[in-house]
Amino acid sequence: MKSFEQLTDSVFYIMAALTEPRHGYAVMSLIEETTKGDFIIGPASLYTILKKLLEQEFIILYDDSDTRRKVYVLTEKGRSVLQRDIERRKVMILLAEKGLEKGEIG
Repeated sequence: MKSFEQLTDSVFYIMAALTEPRHGYAVMSLIEETTKGDFIIGPASLYTILKKLLEQEFIILYDDSDTRRKVYVLTEKGRSVLQRDIERRKVMILLAEKGLEKGEIG
């Protein structure tokens, strides 16, 4: 198995949004709403990332009756990658929180 690559924030948010089937606009809207506008992914970035995620088999096109919009969803491989990155981020947060509590950071 090849070494684990860390997900960028954009890729992380997109994959997190695709734990359920969604089309591109719904992904962008969910991320913007969830972050209260602090993180916005534009259409060009979104579709570039979706293409890469499809190539890596982290997502698939979801069979949906609405043929006007492409709907995507995470694969098991994608879920595994997302879960590993969540665990990595938890460790980062824990380290920072402990440091701030002790006054060791900044």
